[in-house]
Amino acid sequence: MTSTHAFWLAGRQATGESDFDVTSPWDGTTVGTVSLPTDAQVEEAVAAAYAVRDEFAATPAHVRAAALDHVSRRLVERTEEIARLISAENGKPIKWARGEVGRAVSVFRFAAEEARRFNGGEAQRLDTDAGGQGRLALTRRFPKGVVLGIAPFNFPLNLCAHKIAPAIAAGAPIILKPAPATPLSGLILGELLAETELPAGSWSILPVPNDRMPALVQDERLPVISFTGSETVGYAIMDSVPRKHCTLELGGNGAAVVLADWASDEDLDRAAARIATFSNYQGGQSCISVQRVIADAAVYDRLLPRIVAAVEAQVTGDPNDAATDVGPLVSEAAAERVETWVREAVDAGAKLLTGGKRDGASYAPTVLTELPADTTLAHEEVFGPVLSVQKVAGEAEAFAAVNDSKYGLQAGVFTHDLQAAFRAHRALEVGGVVVGDVPSYRADQMPYGGAKQSGVGREGVRFAMDDYTYERVLVLTGLAL
Repeated sequence: MTSTHAFWLAGRQATGESDFDVTSPWDGTTVGTVSLPTDAQVEEAVAAAYAVRDEFAATPAHVRAAALDHVSRRLVERTEEIARLISAENGKPIKWARGEVGRAVSVFRFAAEEARRFNGGEAQRLDTDAGGQGRLALTRRFPKGVVLGIAPFNFPLNLCAHKIAPAIAAGAPIILKPAPATPLSGLILGELLAETELPAGSWSILPVPNDRMPALVQDERLPVISFTGSETVGYAIMDSVPRKHCTLELGGNGAAVVLADWASDEDLDRAAARIATFSNYQGGQSCISVQRVIADAAVYDRLLPRIVAAVEAQVTGDPNDAATDVGPLVSEAAAERVETWVREAVDAGAKLLTGGKRDGASYAPTVLTELPADTTLAHEEVFGPVLSVQKVAGEAEAFAAVNDSKYGLQAGVFTHDLQAAFRAHRALEVGGVVVGDVPSYRADQMPYGGAKQSGVGREGVRFAMDDYTYERVLVLTGLAL
């Protein structure tokens, strides 16, 4: 292993001087000890990535694809081990952690496929105008340079995969900074990448603490920043580097609309079950978890008790138990914040139908109605297992309620009406509309991102590769076309 690729080891191997313990939010036990990279190691990683950028861009597609395939296969082989690690450092129930590993397997597989077909070049004849006679344009995409990927804690493996895999597929060196609370899952990817033949410097995993990030963000050798996390931090990064290319996948307060035609007992049972599951499935710590239910008055009275019952049926407790649906939040401070927001809403007049209780880092799945519009819960992202249900009169009012938000990530619309589905697609100011389901569905190969304050750019392997590259035109002259 080269010295450059040993940077993932700087995180994995404790040295004593700058070590910190990663602890479980469930029981406080130590999951692992991580050593922070020194300033010298960070500089060496950045310098190596910058130096290798041209070589890596020219690396044959089959080499990059083979490395990505290798990581995908190794994730399959180590699924249970890695899922247990995710659950331990994040508090995610083991069944959801296993699903996250499966998604990361797909991300690296998709990236390997895209590496083989990306940038084949598009030919355009120019003799459609007299001045272009005998000329042909060939357009190809080339990396913009080194990518700085910044990943959050809520999907500590898969969102690291969404930074690393597209960069490697596109031939762009990447420096990944995993979240401080959950660095171990990201460092596992470094362990797997170290088994490949990718050139030294083409990747590094650096668990740099947040207070040391401004220097990396400002470094001119890192012209592309891909950030997933909070609105506040994301836009602060963008504002600090206005001449860099920034992609931001930020927050949301996802709405699930239930229209009047979704009215049978079977329909309402399904909607309630999906809403209950996906308002709580990561402890609510997903930017597309269901935070708002907007139900037509024609179905509201029959839907609401079903939602409450389905939420109360969620199994809470030990994330190591395969039966557990809802584990702790990432920290006790996170649970305390959720508790504060719910208390504020209830004090302002919201009705608490179930939940509303905290136990350490755990917060009980919660349902509210009659949420006042001026409360924090009504307009911010709760990032916890809290759901509000709102009654509206008709489709137009429902769609207006979805749009009455500074966020616009994804929305779900429960309807059988194809015309209503297309009206929703036109009317809703979001990055994705999911018909017949909650807003929480995400396929890792599709374009994923939001409108308004939910971010800039798109994740999804091929679409991230577009963000990491730019078009360069080659004009050939004197051709007999």
